[in-house]
Amino acid sequence: MSLLLDNQFKELPPDKSVDTKLFLEAVSHLPSFFDCLGSKVFSIIKSDINGNITKIRAVYVKDPAKYVTLEDIVVSEREAHPAEWPKVGATLALMWLKRGLRFIQILLQSLADGEMDENNPNLIRVNVTKAYEHALKKYHGWIVQKIFNAALIAAPYRSNFLKALSKGEEVKEEDCLENVRQFLVNYTTTVDAIYEMYGNLNAELDYTV
Repeated sequence: MSLLLDNQFKELPPDKSVDTKLFLEAVSHLPSFFDCLGSKVFSIIKSDINGNITKIRAVYVKDPAKYVTLEDIVVSEREAHPAEWPKVGATLALMWLKRGLRFIQILLQSLADGEMDENNPNLIRVNVTKAYEHALKKYHGWIVQKIFNAALIAAPYRSNFLKALSKGEEVKEEDCLENVRQFLVNYTTTVDAIYEMYGNLNAELDYTV
C-alpha cells in the first residue's frame, strides 16, 4: 500500500473549513514522509512538523467542542491574546506547519508533473530544490539554508524515493505517481484553505529561523 493513500485527507465542505480532529488525524502520519528522503537533515523538518502538531493538538483537546475547525482555534487565540497574536500558541504552530505541508505538496506535485533533470533523470534534486525554495527557504536564515543545500545534494534516487513511498513494495513508477496524484487532490485543497485562512485574517508573518 501507499504511504500517502493509507492516510488520505478528507474532502473539505463547500465553505473550505478544516475540521480540526480530521486534520490532526491525517497530518499526524505525514512526518514519516521525511524518512523517505533519506538525509538526516530532513529530520529537522520532521521534528518541526511533529512539534507543531503536538502544540495544535494540545489546544484542541482542551475543548474539542469549541475548536471544531482550525479557524475556531486561530480566531479564539486572537481574541484571547490580541497583543501577542499571531505569534502565539497554536496560531504560530499552524503557521509553521502549513509551510512544511506546502513543502510536501510542491515536491509531490513536481514529481507528478514529470519535472526532472534531463541529465540525471533518476534524481529528485530538482523536485526537492523547487519545494524548498518555494515553501521554506525565505523563512530560514543563512546558516539553516546552508544546511539544507547540503541535504538537497544528498537527495535520494527517484526510484528509491518512490519505492519508499510504496512502503518498500515493487510498484510501477506510473502507478506510484498516480497514487501521488490521488493523494494531492484533497491534500492540496486543505493546504490552500489554511493559507487562505491566514491571508483573510492577516496572520501571516515573514521572519526567519
